[in-house]
Amino acid sequence: MKRCFTIVLLIAFALVANMSLVSADDAWWAEAAAPYAGSTIRGVSESTPPSNYVADVLAAQFTELTGIHVEFETTSWDQMYSKAINDMEANTGIYDFVYIEQDIIYSYLAQDYLVNLTQFAADNAALAAADYDESAFTSFADYFKNADGDLFGVPMEAFVKVYLYRKDLFEDADIMAAFEAEYGYPLAPAETFEQYADNAMFFTAYGESMDMDLWGTTVQGSTGHPASTYEFLESIGPSFGLYNWGINLDAGSAQSANGGALDGETAVEALSFWLSMLPYAPPEATSSTWDEVASSFAAGRAAQGWVYGENAAWIATDESRSAVTGNVGVRLPVTAPGVIEAAQMGEGYIGYYDGGAFGIPHSSRNKEATLLWLQFIGQPSVQAEWAAVGARITHTATFDDPLIAEQDAKVDGYYTLLEEQGPLFAGAPPFPFHAQVREIIDPFIQRAILGELTPAEALSQAAMAVDEELARLGYGM
Repeated sequence: MKRCFTIVLLIAFALVANMSLVSADDAWWAEAAAPYAGSTIRGVSESTPPSNYVADVLAAQFTELTGIHVEFETTSWDQMYSKAINDMEANTGIYDFVYIEQDIIYSYLAQDYLVNLTQFAADNAALAAADYDESAFTSFADYFKNADGDLFGVPMEAFVKVYLYRKDLFEDADIMAAFEAEYGYPLAPAETFEQYADNAMFFTAYGESMDMDLWGTTVQGSTGHPASTYEFLESIGPSFGLYNWGINLDAGSAQSANGGALDGETAVEALSFWLSMLPYAPPEATSSTWDEVASSFAAGRAAQGWVYGENAAWIATDESRSAVTGNVGVRLPVTAPGVIEAAQMGEGYIGYYDGGAFGIPHSSRNKEATLLWLQFIGQPSVQAEWAAVGARITHTATFDDPLIAEQDAKVDGYYTLLEEQGPLFAGAPPFPFHAQVREIIDPFIQRAILGELTPAEALSQAAMAVDEELARLGYGM
């Protein structure tokens, strides 16, 4: 899922990248691409830091090596999704590669929209780049494979949603003393939901008393965008112990009476807590997607919050866009008792392992040229600068790169957290009906945010509506 980039960074990284070629064998790229030189391949993705780096840096490098032009459209999440799926459904061939978000891959595989990259590369051995190796990817690549282990998308971003907090506020001696005097215990980054709530209330009141543009927390609570449903189902819910959207696929139900959990006590507790944070969030919270949450935190308008890790790097380091550089703390998200232990045992997860890949639609008219392009961006040699800019890592070796070690210190150990604690997070459940069911849940979450439904009412009605859709799709019959 999201976000933006800066001209200054792009120019800087482009200059660095142009000082040395990324491929170990430039002659091979030119030779392999010779039959396709002068052609144009087109792609679409969401406007995120990793995607913009691809559009502004990697595409130019690839064209210089191969003579193949890359037209890469970066747009909003909803436009990206609709443009890609409409093209594949109609078989129009507008796009040669599309962004595949982790949570939608199962729908695409069920519809047979994508080229099997493992098989296609094997069938075109002359196009196999020596520096490209599917086994070099992190385990995140497994989310883009079928049951046979064949890859259908080259991972291009992978990150987790973390707890960010303002070190300058949490480590201020006067603020710490005021908090302890009021709450009776030391101020610290939250480890429990009770502590998180205390922090949120305290900093909201503190900001008001000091006439500061400051609130106690972020909330990704848009009432006109699915971002709010995603925050609840993929971040808040799992941190309380609600997994797989509360859907029991074997039972074909989301209702607790039938084996589901979407309307159960844990889900209601999670939604109640999340909604209770709205009074302590910036006024834009109810119109915030992932983009606005990142911007709000970067502007210094929240003391703590849930922020997608892909934004961590620029928030912590880019002074042209962030007012809190040098003061960003990074921690695991808050969890309920037992949730981390369950995740460590493989019986749950603490949040969403987000990200995406580029795949080739069957409708593409330029599959061979696009295969070269995907291999190019899948090389280990292009990963480090890309990871430093976009806080994304898709290759295991990238964690050990000196550039990432340097960046890790600036981002309060985010990359170390991703490497060491990443297995506690999980991708979306393997639902081929992902989009249909999420669209059904959206209005109930949004009505709860608006106060039109209580958490219990919203989730009860959502679970019933989900079950109706599952029955229509043939589940639980």
